[in-house]
Amino acid sequence: MSQNQVQDTLRDTLVELDKRHFIHPTSSLKQQHTSGAPFIFTEGKGVYLTDISGKKVLEGMSSLWNVNVGYGRKELAEAAREQMEKLAFTNSFSSFSNEPAIRLAAKLAQITPGDLNAVFFTSGGSESNDTAYKLVRHYWKLKGQPQKTKIISRKKGYHGVNIGATSATGISPFQEMTSSLAPDFLHVDPFSIEALKECIAREGADNIAAFVAEPVQGAGGVNIAPDGYFQEVRKICDEHHILFIADEVITGFGRTGKLFACEHYNVVPDVMLLAKGITSGYIQLGAVMLTERIHKELIDLSDGVLLHGYTYSGHATACAVALKNIEILENENLVENARLMGEELLKGFKAIQAEIAIVGEVRGLGLIGAVEIINPVTNSRFPTLLSPKVSAEAANRGLIVRTVGFEGMDTVVFSPPLVINKQEITELLSILRDSLLAVQKNLAD
Repeated sequence: MSQNQVQDTLRDTLVELDKRHFIHPTSSLKQQHTSGAPFIFTEGKGVYLTDISGKKVLEGMSSLWNVNVGYGRKELAEAAREQMEKLAFTNSFSSFSNEPAIRLAAKLAQITPGDLNAVFFTSGGSESNDTAYKLVRHYWKLKGQPQKTKIISRKKGYHGVNIGATSATGISPFQEMTSSLAPDFLHVDPFSIEALKECIAREGADNIAAFVAEPVQGAGGVNIAPDGYFQEVRKICDEHHILFIADEVITGFGRTGKLFACEHYNVVPDVMLLAKGITSGYIQLGAVMLTERIHKELIDLSDGVLLHGYTYSGHATACAVALKNIEILENENLVENARLMGEELLKGFKAIQAEIAIVGEVRGLGLIGAVEIINPVTNSRFPTLLSPKVSAEAANRGLIVRTVGFEGMDTVVFSPPLVINKQEITELLSILRDSLLAVQKNLAD
């Protein structure tokens, strides 16, 4: 049997096992059961992935917005190995601790904006969101205002898929999937200060615990705030004694060309949510950052045990990997690279926009961006979504992207690893251009 035949047999076996046993997240169950996985990846290096058939593709999404330092980083594998050999895991309950968790907490306090100085560790972004909602409500309860329970979030915002995180998410299909949303979550238009003010006036500031927002909306279509928006949000929250939670799960650790996206707006939140880029996806980890003031008040007002925690909060190996990941970001100047390569990416988007009629608005901030698809005649979305067709064409040509096809959008989104260079940006743009032209040509035909 030839090597190709061996590979084909292995792929066929894995496809059948995958279809039979693996329930994929955020996937079509029917399509998966019928067709199987379009890619079974076996190797990654830099900005590229290779599947079991030997096909190499440029990862235009850093997987799920998170492989910031790129694939195949032996330093991160070595950091995990060294820590596992010494102490893979020990729980952090009852004030037990470990050195990597302590050092990571101190490092995060050093690099996050303002006086965000205290950390609660989680296993990912959804857990960070649910933890934050629980902590801010606990905070107001300790302060003698237990009625402050409502959380205001934004339409098109994405905050995860736990019950609380799903309830905060402002994307309809995620909410429609379940019949058991948590109470006391409100949604306002994403960039309307007036809508926020009206919501506070209607609900009463004395009933609102927090406002939560992504500095750049990611899964909702890479929507970037207008100038002055977050400064005004900060002012309103302060005036009404509402905590401001910044969800930096996607935008943190260099994604936008700043270490944290809040720095673009010179705003310090009361609570900051982290995950994804904290380890570049090499191991599961998330975090909730609190300001010095809130941390001190929680200490001063608490009487008894903080009855919230996860088995893997402060996981020693995960924290060791995160420390090494942050070291790589700093030593290789990847935040600045994200800024520079982001400028190249946006420049390329604009060139494609000028050339291809079905391309509408393009936008980006650092290495997170979006290209909208429109009917040039009506200047609105086509009746049938085209972004999935663009994604399929791109995948065939060797580029992985994601699409957003809800809430009236038809958008291709991008989030390549921060290690991407100018030649790889050119390759990404070339494949995107060819894919868009192919879809446009099929329309004409």
